[in-house]
Amino acid sequence: MDLSLSTRNVPGPGGDRTVVEVGGEIDVYTAPKLREQLVELVNDGSYHLVVDMEGVDFLDSTGLGVLVGGLKRVRAHEGSLRLVCNQERILKIFRITGLTKVFPIHTTVEEAVAATD
Repeated sequence: MDLSLSTRNVPGPGGDRTVVEVGGEIDVYTAPKLREQLVELVNDGSYHLVVDMEGVDFLDSTGLGVLVGGLKRVRAHEGSLRLVCNQERILKIFRITGLTKVFPIHTTVEEAVAATD
């Protein structure tokens, strides 16, 4: 399976949020594509990202590493990276790895965009 990516800007409290909609599988083969997208967005000045993972079917450790790397990048610019995920099998991966303590995880894009914490 391939990885699909699309981005859009959404107004949020304190400024725009860039929503990265991800679909398919984030694994050792497709994760570099997501990494490139996140790096490009940060390099272009987008420091408040919302990664919408509702369309993600599979996530492995390489994908987790890309998300952690993206978080480090935006934090270096006082930014934020929020995840949107409501699929139990994907949420379980974040719980098992302890990353629920690292990433704010929301059930909808609207909720993630409106969050200010």
